[in-house]
Amino acid sequence: MKTTARHILFAAVSSLSLAACAAQPGIAPAAPVAAAPAPAGAPLDASVPSQLPRIARPVHYDISVAPDAQALRFTGEAGIDIILYEPSAVLTLNALDLDFAGASLTGADGKAIPLTAATDAAAQTVSFTAPAPLAPGKYRLATRYTGTINTQANGLFALDYPDKVSGDEVRGLFTQFEAPDARRFVPSFDEPSYKATFSLSATVPAGDLAVSNMPATSETPVADGKKKVTFQISPKMSSYLLFFATGNFERLAAKSESGAEVGIVSPKGSGEQARFALDSLGPLLGYYSDYFGQPYPLPKLDNVAGPGQSQFFGAMENWGAIFTFERILLDDSRITSDATRQAIYSVQAHEVAHQWFGDLVTMAWWDDLWLNEGFASWMETKASDHFHPDWQPLLDRVDGRERAMGLDAFATTHPIVQTIRTVEDTNQAFDAITYQKGEAVITMLESYAGEDVWRQGLRAYMEKHKYANTRTDDLWNAVEAAGAEGLTAIAHDFTNQPGIPLLRVGGVTCAGGKTIVELAQSEFSRDRKDAIEAEGRRWKVPVLARAGTGAVARQVISAGTGTLTLPGCGAVLINAGQAGYYRTLYSPAALAALRGDYASLAPIDQLGLLGDNFALAYAGYQPMGPALDLLTAVPHDANQKLLGDAAGRYAALYKLFDGEPAMQKQLAARGTAALGPAMARLGFDPRAGEPALDSILRSESLGALGTLGDAKVLAEARRRFALLDRDPAALDGPLKARWLGIVAANAGEAEWNKLRGLAKASKSAVERSTFYALLGSAKDEALAKRALALALTDEPGKTVSASIIGAVAANHAEMAVDFAEANQAAVDRLIDASARARFLAGLAGSSNDPAMIGKLEAIAAPLPADVRKPYDKVLASLKERSISRPRIKRETADWLKAK
Repeated sequence: MKTTARHILFAAVSSLSLAACAAQPGIAPAAPVAAAPAPAGAPLDASVPSQLPRIARPVHYDISVAPDAQALRFTGEAGIDIILYEPSAVLTLNALDLDFAGASLTGADGKAIPLTAATDAAAQTVSFTAPAPLAPGKYRLATRYTGTINTQANGLFALDYPDKVSGDEVRGLFTQFEAPDARRFVPSFDEPSYKATFSLSATVPAGDLAVSNMPATSETPVADGKKKVTFQISPKMSSYLLFFATGNFERLAAKSESGAEVGIVSPKGSGEQARFALDSLGPLLGYYSDYFGQPYPLPKLDNVAGPGQSQFFGAMENWGAIFTFERILLDDSRITSDATRQAIYSVQAHEVAHQWFGDLVTMAWWDDLWLNEGFASWMETKASDHFHPDWQPLLDRVDGRERAMGLDAFATTHPIVQTIRTVEDTNQAFDAITYQKGEAVITMLESYAGEDVWRQGLRAYMEKHKYANTRTDDLWNAVEAAGAEGLTAIAHDFTNQPGIPLLRVGGVTCAGGKTIVELAQSEFSRDRKDAIEAEGRRWKVPVLARAGTGAVARQVISAGTGTLTLPGCGAVLINAGQAGYYRTLYSPAALAALRGDYASLAPIDQLGLLGDNFALAYAGYQPMGPALDLLTAVPHDANQKLLGDAAGRYAALYKLFDGEPAMQKQLAARGTAALGPAMARLGFDPRAGEPALDSILRSESLGALGTLGDAKVLAEARRRFALLDRDPAALDGPLKARWLGIVAANAGEAEWNKLRGLAKASKSAVERSTFYALLGSAKDEALAKRALALALTDEPGKTVSASIIGAVAANHAEMAVDFAEANQAAVDRLIDASARARFLAGLAGSSNDPAMIGKLEAIAAPLPADVRKPYDKVLASLKERSISRPRIKRETADWLKAK
């Protein structure tokens, strides 16, 4: 799964139970059962209420569904082949929002035994009770039921969107089952360890296209203008990977070099918008098949475009049928930017990587979710660098690491391998620790092991565990066996404990052509510095460093202190190449030397050094001055991604002084001067054949200059916006959303109304949702209130309104929180069930009002511990910011005065 910016409110704590009876005479099994009752590798812990007891497992599911898209209901029948390991009169499976019309069980004698079904909504289960206890053996459970078609992305859900030709509102159906939502579609053993094969058939309108994990084997006409589509049996897989979609779709397809057919399924009328994704899909299959040493095992791989959006995720790796929201899959030249085009590629690369890491080999329990997500994130970057080195995707790992450290620096963080006890715990596991810290640690471990040894270990892991489940140590064992001695001990330090190592650079001496560097290790934190030394947390840290232009030296710092011996003399750079997951605090003299050499450093080290020093300054380990000095050292002709990072930092500093125009004027002058040369070179308009990174830098610079209130940029945005009055296509192209965003942020009533009109008239679901979200970005309070009121209407669309509220929160956090709290029931309906617990807390995240702390504490106080976690994280950030923000502002003002 590829996450988006996700904010989450309430999800039921799942407390699953299965009643077992003492051994009594019962139905004779088909054959003696001698296998272990638990799926291989599956954890069983009495403290985990969301796990099913291990007395039975599924072997195969036959599922037949008939959706009624207009009524938002569906009927289903399921036949499940199971093995029962212990005597029991009751079989309990996962089920949610399903109403059962009948159930029976067939044993060895072929007789159907009626069962009574009792659902437990809080536990998300259904218990089937037989008249007498059942003996261990093989059975077939048959059920008939009805279920709900949701309007948010949980279970089977509907997305309404404008037809791309007529503009009429149409509806498509899709499924989203990760993490615990297959139970909304079929009664099931809805845990990753319970792998089984699946056979699906669906009754749909005759003119619709139906899609599932496997190709269709038949389409048979039935009554009322419908057809029954039956799909091939799937490989053995986890329930959360099952997929179904149907609607007025089209499919652009091709044969891949791996032999599998690849296709992009999208709303009819999409046409060539699917071409970019399709042309990328086949080569990715071939690349991963070769890298992992395992051919793609399914006959086809589709990527299905869904209009709309989610507050929880952007794409999902269903085996053979990826689901991706249209905004990050289809390439619409009228609005797609180069940054979005790269996102289309990287998101698809992420989900295709999951076809191996996650689908072929699956974590045994959600504790090890990172085995799916961290590796898919790492592989998306590796694949992007392989096919598109001109995009320089390896530089993006620095930004990913910074996002992970943004969470990991607080006491409310968690280890990569985490403890999952409830459904809500699972929902919250999809965060920057799982994804970005996972990727960063993998990058570090690959660097330690060496690319060839690392790859050999991954191949052995895939071969041994395909179609099965694993724990994290299975991977470490495979890589160590391939030759990475000592890797497990390092990996355990970084995956089993939370936090960020901090390396302090002490004495630096150079003699005889060698540089000696003294290092001391502690922990970097934003909110628990006083407790760090008492806890004594330490890591075995693989360090790459160099002095001047000398060769890179490698050493593991493991006892809290260490000495590096580096060839050559010159400025000492710790974490050369930025593969390490740690922060480095240099002495003033060592940092001054690096600042003198800053222009000659590799772009990845320039980015890493800048990120490190701003984080250290914000946390109070050093004053703001050294970080700001580095920012001013960014060359005017620097790498595009470094200039884009600098642009964002000037904009953030400017917003830090909201309400202080004199300070903002000074920062705007510096930011404009820093970005001016790049803008003079790039201009306001895209140029034919220009590098994608130039196009992205132009957009990022315009966004930053718009924030800084640059008069030329604001005037140009308004001029271009006025052109739409006589030419609706005047802004079409990669900068459309950027220009409109600048206008929307500074909009008056006339501009706001015009933008709303553009949103209502658009035939593009992506464009429409973009325009509506922009309405929420207005700085004007009155317009922000109008945007919030609009969000509770049907006009924007059921999956779009939450993004309007989120956009309002960026400038008016207090207003957005008050609104969401006052309208909680209505707002909940606008958000995926998986995302509700973090949504309101997330709205508060940008607040600088100290009163927000008390308000959020009062909201969080009555919540269960697992639902409260997002509030605790935001509260930790708000409390730390209330302390550090005045200091940061004071030190920044002093620096400006001194300069």
